[in-house]
Amino acid sequence: MAVTTRKAFVLRLDPALHAAIERSAAGDVRSVNAQVEVLLREALARRGVRLDPASPARRGRPPKETET
Repeated sequence: MAVTTRKAFVLRLDPALHAAIERSAAGDVRSVNAQVEVLLREALARRGVRLDPASPARRGRPPKETET
């Protein structure tokens, strides 16, 4: 099973900015973290920075592990 790694870091935001992102995320049915990632990708795309496509979210129940 392939595991995608994510870079974790602390981000300090103005409370008003966080509230605005939270409202935007709720409207798009996303977490605040996912919304920040979407907004950053959109901003980079507008600047012409090319990224690899985001890996799709894993959905559903994890596969059962078979005992050998």
